[in-house]
Amino acid sequence: MAADEGTKRASPVMKIDAKLVRELADMIAETGLTEIEVVDGDRRIRVARTAAPAPSAAPAYITAGPAPAAAPVVPAAVPSVAPAASADALRSPMVGTAYLSSEPTSDPFVSVGDTVKAGDTLLIVEAMKVMNPITATTDGTVREILISNAQPVEFDQPLMIIS
Repeated sequence: MAADEGTKRASPVMKIDAKLVRELADMIAETGLTEIEVVDGDRRIRVARTAAPAPSAAPAYITAGPAPAAAPVVPAAVPSVAPAASADALRSPMVGTAYLSSEPTSDPFVSVGDTVKAGDTLLIVEAMKVMNPITATTDGTVREILISNAQPVEFDQPLMIIS
């Protein structure tokens, strides 16, 4: 009996925050991302969905387990942009949904050909229900708008060309 007690180990029980999992699943649905992962100490929650033609039809798959000892960080692939465009491109500082106007029925903040000054609001990126104004970093003219309204964007994705 003593031998059996020595070989039995209590497996750690991971408490899953169902509310956090639902919030992550909602964020995936809103942004068009295919997966998101949260690591907290030695707990890891990953929520992913399969790519499907209709975003609402994509089921969410949830896995949970201990985090790997050294998880490598791999940046998301950024859509390719012409080399000349990437030098002058205003890039997204975060993952979210980009809006070109403050309201669905409002005029866009800027249009191609508009002159802007550093600090002018060019668009908004919504991330986790927070509207983040994206401003011009330099004076210039809007040469090209590389995204459409209400489009999901990735970190460091080119949004506009200003020169």
